[in-house]
Amino acid sequence: MQNILLTGTAGFIGSNFVPYFLEKYPKYNLINLDLLTYAGNLENLKECENNPRYKFIKGDICNRELIEYIFAEYDIRGVIHFAAESHVDNSIKNPGVFVQTNVNGTYTLLDVAKKYWMENPFVYKDNYKECRFHHISTDEVYGTLSEDPNNLFTEKTPYAPNSPYSASKASSDMIVRSYVETFGMNCVITNCSNNYGPKQHDEKLIPTIIRNALLKKPIPIYGDGKNIRDWLYVLDHCKGIDLVYHNGKKGETYNIGGKNERTNLQIVNKICEILDEKIPQKESYKDLITFVEDRAGHDRRYAIDATKLETELGWRADENFESGIMKTIDWYLQKAQK
Repeated sequence: MQNILLTGTAGFIGSNFVPYFLEKYPKYNLINLDLLTYAGNLENLKECENNPRYKFIKGDICNRELIEYIFAEYDIRGVIHFAAESHVDNSIKNPGVFVQTNVNGTYTLLDVAKKYWMENPFVYKDNYKECRFHHISTDEVYGTLSEDPNNLFTEKTPYAPNSPYSASKASSDMIVRSYVETFGMNCVITNCSNNYGPKQHDEKLIPTIIRNALLKKPIPIYGDGKNIRDWLYVLDHCKGIDLVYHNGKKGETYNIGGKNERTNLQIVNKICEILDEKIPQKESYKDLITFVEDRAGHDRRYAIDATKLETELGWRADENFESGIMKTIDWYLQKAQK
């Protein structure tokens, strides 16, 4: 059995990853370290709580003493680091929290892992040569794109973060890179596009659209609604993480994207059309769409080129947006009925 430390997996992406990983790898024990801030909810992992190969520890990734204890107590042989403050609006209101968690927390995890696994720079301890640190990041580190559909983020796109959130993630990426280059540490980074699917926090765009529609409340859309995002179904992201953790090359970055570019207006209209069919009302849910003042520093377009992941590791997204959004809406409708 091998013990792997997962951080922040009571949140959206991690709570989809844990049951998938537990089922696929019966020789892994998973230790979930999560502070359970507002974005983390143990209800998301209800299906795992009685699994003998899963353990939850409440704690802060910035707490070095705790991280050192976990490594020693559980003989950690791998880290998959999800934990992050991630909501752009919150980063505009309170940037310091994002620097603390995303930058200092990542540094603490990296440094403890290095000292536990390695004798000296570029020299791993005998029993720890296969240990790996996988850092989960975002496409927002690359900044914004023009509306030219041929212009995509690749792994070679220069970093140009525009919000405190994306700047903190870019900083953490650079720290990971430095531990590869300076110490020879076995690390990989994945940068993903916008995720959607079951268990996403209510504050995000798609859950907000669904929730407000069901409550017959105004559905807020920033600015003109023409900001473009590349949407990735969360389980497809989890499968990409799995591939990179096991087969990615040391020190490499892999972009994971869904090839599903949509404007926010297209997203809200599609969801409203599906709800009009599933739960018809006298008036269309589209009548609830309300345009609000645009977010400060709102990037116009993100879109990822996942060619490297596809060609080197054989990854393919199983869901297109039409199939993924149907599964997502069905999940939220079931949740609303409970």
